[in-house]
Amino acid sequence: MMTKLQTLKRPELLGGRVYATLREHLRSGRVPVGQPLQEAALAAQLGISRTPVREALARLAGDGLVVPQGRSYVLPALTVGDIEDIYALRFLLEPEALRLVAAGKPDKRQLAPLHEALEDMVAAHEDNDGTAFMEANYRYRNGWTSLVTNRRLVRAIELYADHVRYLRGVTLDDAAIRKIVLEGLGKVTAALMAGDGAAAAKAMHAHLDNARRILLSRSERR
Repeated sequence: MMTKLQTLKRPELLGGRVYATLREHLRSGRVPVGQPLQEAALAAQLGISRTPVREALARLAGDGLVVPQGRSYVLPALTVGDIEDIYALRFLLEPEALRLVAAGKPDKRQLAPLHEALEDMVAAHEDNDGTAFMEANYRYRNGWTSLVTNRRLVRAIELYADHVRYLRGVTLDDAAIRKIVLEGLGKVTAALMAGDGAAAAKAMHAHLDNARRILLSRSERR
């Protein structure tokens, strides 16, 4: 007979929420590289004890999203090699995921969140609002990844996207870069609407390669 699991205690549930909150905070692009993420300060801001914060930071370090530095953690300063490695994995994962989504012939209702996010990106671009553009860009990603039935694949996609996501806050303030992003995602959307898996994969690969080139250029300048 299978042993019953014990009821989870509230601190364990809280730890998961703290992890999700801190991970989203890192995604925002508002945490500079090298700024200490200190357990006590974060706990005070969140109004909780230090234990769940300690556990969340350890999980984030296990994901490679932060690295220990003394008694705190910091965002890693990605090298050119790091960026190349991350995008090598993204090239394997995301075009294939889009191919599978397109092959499933998504209908207008399923694609509506993508269209809405893309329209909001266009509006933000015209208003020269990099923050709003980035937020809509994330909603676009959430829209298409929600159509991927293999949730393990989605978790892998999200992890490696998060490794470079904070850098997007720097690049998306540039109007020329926003225009490149819009063109790339427009082609992805068109392929999804046509149910063309090969075109969707090709468009996503090109979109990722543009992002890789931009981040490498910024990294080399630093």
